[in-house]
Amino acid sequence: MKVSDAMIRTPASCSPETNLAAAVEILWNRNCGILPLVDGERKVVSVITDRDICIALGTRNRLPGEITVADVATHRAICCGADEDVRAALSRMAEHKVRRLPVVDAEGKLVGILSMDDVVDRTRLKPAVKSNDPTSEDVVSTLKKLYAPQLPVAVNKAAVA
Repeated sequence: MKVSDAMIRTPASCSPETNLAAAVEILWNRNCGILPLVDGERKVVSVITDRDICIALGTRNRLPGEITVADVATHRAICCGADEDVRAALSRMAEHKVRRLPVVDAEGKLVGILSMDDVVDRTRLKPAVKSNDPTSEDVVSTLKKLYAPQLPVAVNKAAVA
């Protein structure tokens, strides 16, 4: 299965100059948890999640309309291509511990969003008919990697060992 077979083709997005109040409204109206930040050519420059916004608003003494998504978005966009195999996208999600990937064309322009929900929705419980279709084992393996405990960033891993 290709990413294009499972992705959402009408992704929500915003510009880096969008304020957090407007970003929350987009997330609410589009029922999504991630917004790719795109430049004037629709190229993905970063992403912001609903969690990023919550943490930003809880740790700053400022109104949402006073903070831009560029002030908060620290994530490098981990993307995939529409023609990629879904299993490759699942591996990328597991590696980077993300549940959603912006889908970009060869020029880096946003063409969709692939989420774990989309993949789960299209996964067969019985063995896949085609060898490249994701199996329930592929999905469960990815979810286990996504949700595996990880040390907080501030912890010195050498001191723990």
